[in-house]
Amino acid sequence: MQNLIFISLNPLNNYLNMLKNLINILFPKTCSGCDTILLESEHTICTACIHEMPYTHHHLVSNNETFKKFYGRLPLEHASALLYFHKEGLVQQLIHNLKYKGQQDIGKLMGQWYAHELKNVGALQSVTDVIPVPLHPKKLRERGYNQVTEFGKALAEGLNVNYNQDILLRTTYNKTQTKKNRDARAAIIGSAFDVTYTDADSSKHFLLIDDVITTGATLESCGKALLKTPNSKLSIATIAYAHS
Repeated sequence: MQNLIFISLNPLNNYLNMLKNLINILFPKTCSGCDTILLESEHTICTACIHEMPYTHHHLVSNNETFKKFYGRLPLEHASALLYFHKEGLVQQLIHNLKYKGQQDIGKLMGQWYAHELKNVGALQSVTDVIPVPLHPKKLRERGYNQVTEFGKALAEGLNVNYNQDILLRTTYNKTQTKKNRDARAAIIGSAFDVTYTDADSSKHFLLIDDVITTGATLESCGKALLKTPNSKLSIATIAYAHS
């Protein structure tokens, strides 16, 4: 009877494999960075693009560019970005596809990469929670997802800590701030976030994450909100760093 069942399933498996191959031919998977067709061994980003990635290596230098951006603004244990963001560059294409094209596998892959690097950073050994910069509920409905969710979940899994999307809230809805300077962004974003902590959140070390850091206004506002939690510590990690 077992042999009969096995034989009867073979035609179905063959059909499904043929269908899968046909779909791959008609709709081949392409690289999120350069749009070339991915090889069978490649996933999300092609090997050529991976080798062209402008890595910052911030995690190797405690007093790096990201950390310096928050001098006098936030007391941080650590701050770093995985990649440099250049206009019309590879990283801009990846972030655009992540943020507006629903390609959340990009965030997951970046989180896996960065977790591999950050797990060896001494200042991050006490991290307890990965906290994403939240979207306002209206923005979340419009976009359908938070672009840093998969990045944060992969980072939390790699660091073996909690992914916490409930403690930090966005209380005001604003249109995109990407074209505004630091002072203008800070004025708009300054009171846009709040925190809802409990006694269990006391003395935690939060790793605040975002996709791209430019002026740092959003992360500064989020960080100040998180630091209202008693005896808490704060670190920051982003996918990319853009010179403002």
